[in-house]
Amino acid sequence: MLTRIDHIGIACFDLDRTVEFYRATYGFEVFHTEINEEQGVREAMLKINETPDGGASYLQLLEPVREDSTVAKWLAKNGEGVHHIAFGTADVDTDAADIRDKGVRVLYDEPRTGSMGSRITFLHPKDCHGVLTELVTARGREDSGDGGGH
Repeated sequence: MLTRIDHIGIACFDLDRTVEFYRATYGFEVFHTEINEEQGVREAMLKINETPDGGASYLQLLEPVREDSTVAKWLAKNGEGVHHIAFGTADVDTDAADIRDKGVRVLYDEPRTGSMGSRITFLHPKDCHGVLTELVTARGREDSGDGGGH
């Protein structure tokens, strides 16, 4: 069962400049950074708040590190902005299967590794009213919010 908004992914051309905007404008601080080689992005997770279920909500800022990455292609077509929304779940495998059974295309046959060791998959935006949607299970604890995605 989906329990919360885990994060909103925002594609950007310059991660450091974008982080500084969110820090200076809203006071959000970086919780975690990493490079995801498989997906070709450098990312920063900015924690927005804690949630009553022991999780958290984040903004995930994504800068491509390769021109062939999905985020680089998306930026070339759309420019900077909201790239996807991610929902937290205690069990990405079960929820992805349930959603697939409802006729929504799940983009990965098996969940992949996302931010901070989380398990993730994506739902096709054409089946989700134009919104690329991610499902996230945090590493180590069921729906802890310490996951983050992409």
